[in-house]
Amino acid sequence: MGGVLYNSSELPIFTLTGLPGLENSQHWIFLLLGTLYVVSIVGNSLILFIVKEEQSLHQPMYYFLSLLSVNDLGVSFSTLPTVLATFCFHLRTISFDSCMAQMFFIHFFTVMESGVLLVMSFDRYVAICNPLYYTTILTDSRVIRMGLWAIIRSFCLIFPLPFLLNRLPFCKVNVLSHAYCLHSDLIHLPCGDITINNIFGLIIVMSTYGLDSALILFSYVLILRSVLAIASREERLKTLNTCVSHLCAVLIFYMAKIGVSMTARYGRHAPRLVHTVMCLIYLFVPPMLNPVIYSMKTKQIRWRLGRMLVGTKL
Repeated sequence: MGGVLYNSSELPIFTLTGLPGLENSQHWIFLLLGTLYVVSIVGNSLILFIVKEEQSLHQPMYYFLSLLSVNDLGVSFSTLPTVLATFCFHLRTISFDSCMAQMFFIHFFTVMESGVLLVMSFDRYVAICNPLYYTTILTDSRVIRMGLWAIIRSFCLIFPLPFLLNRLPFCKVNVLSHAYCLHSDLIHLPCGDITINNIFGLIIVMSTYGLDSALILFSYVLILRSVLAIASREERLKTLNTCVSHLCAVLIFYMAKIGVSMTARYGRHAPRLVHTVMCLIYLFVPPMLNPVIYSMKTKQIRWRLGRMLVGTKL
């Protein structure tokens, strides 16, 4: 494969990598990753089921939570096929088209998650700063439009990525650094000029993660200002408690994203294992923890889960 220049009629095949240096422990690693998958898929599916069945949860906050759960399921299912193939069946090759498709879905859902967290912060802002107008501002039609905005924006930004890669020649040994296809990994493999790809990637980062995190921070500044105006300490704590779940989801997602970015930028001489583990945390931890956090902090979800567990025992 090395030294061969691929043309449009001969697309490259990529080689996936597990955890460098831990090749003899792949089955144990998949057992760990499989546990994370199970927690993520079961947890987010339960959230969707409970929100659908529980009438008291039919309100904007939980509609957005349902969208977040759908998104987290998308992230999990996007990586599952190649992680299963790499760690369990030792199948380490993936075709160009399959790799592009996986890359699209992974980045589509991660960018979409940033948008969903942003609209959830707007929901918390309206609920705390303008509670009397909550139902008139966040109508069902507006909630649908906000959800569609997060989906459409993500699609429009990520859709060009496979085509921008497809126009480039590949002439190296195309070994990926992970058990799945990421744009940040693939971009180092072509032999041609990747300036346009780098510029477009920077535009995506600035117009999603950069802008969204700034707007989320701004919404919480306004929320904090409104909460501090409440005279009673108990009421302040009670009001802030309604934001804890969302704030935890935001911190987990953006801290993982910042960790991956910092490792890629400043950890070039770090072992490959460090980069791989950081990406695993970024892709696996938020989908696993989000349903756990919301289940622990939302009384109606806890109550419904309790009823389901009691019913199962009976």
